[in-house]
Amino acid sequence: MTRKHGKKYLAAAAKVDPNRAYLPEEAAQLVKETSYTNFDATVEAHLRLGIDPRHADQQVRSTVSLPHGTGKPVRVLVFAQGDAARAAEQAGADIVGADELIQRIEKENFLDFDVAVATPDMMGKVGRLGRILGRRGLMPNPKSGTVVQAQDLPRVINELKRGKVEFRNDKTGLLHVAIGKVSFTAEQIRDNFAALMEAVKAAKPSGTKGVYIKSITLTSTMGPGIPVDVSAAQNMQLEEV
Repeated sequence: MTRKHGKKYLAAAAKVDPNRAYLPEEAAQLVKETSYTNFDATVEAHLRLGIDPRHADQQVRSTVSLPHGTGKPVRVLVFAQGDAARAAEQAGADIVGADELIQRIEKENFLDFDVAVATPDMMGKVGRLGRILGRRGLMPNPKSGTVVQAQDLPRVINELKRGKVEFRNDKTGLLHVAIGKVSFTAEQIRDNFAALMEAVKAAKPSGTKGVYIKSITLTSTMGPGIPVDVSAAQNMQLEEV
């Protein structure tokens, strides 16, 4: 069944040439111009990768520190105890706890946070939350830099608060990453996009053959997709912020 779009969407889509691959700078400006919501829409990058996600050596999973953040407050939860818990609280973590926090998540389905961090000594207990946190992408994991030693908690919490986000491919080989808000300047969107591209290139799996990044689209919440020139995007230089 063909999806019907409203007048606002159609007017926004009319500004985009679907047969043209836009330069990153052009796409960053156009994603602002084609946003028609009455709220501060999220800007997302969607990348179609030339990977076979059925194979373990072709998974793309890493993190990126967005120079201008995500545009929304990040609530950080930390599983820690003793001195590590005190260090997490002093570093600005929103929620800190150990056994009682694990029980709260289990019994109350408490999920009022954006990212979870844990010290290694807590992972034996946190592991039982796998079914609850895993399906929401909230499970602490060494690969995403969210299982860290106590002395690293202040640095990691600060990075997360400032806009460090995790990305990973889905079952179809796509990446979907929020890189800011429509209220950002085009330059800020471009900078965050450049940082993402550097991180995605660095995360190229060893088992990948052929073309790694097949297509890139920028879009805002409910807005039309804007095709981005893949070559130009891969050659972007991240400017000092």
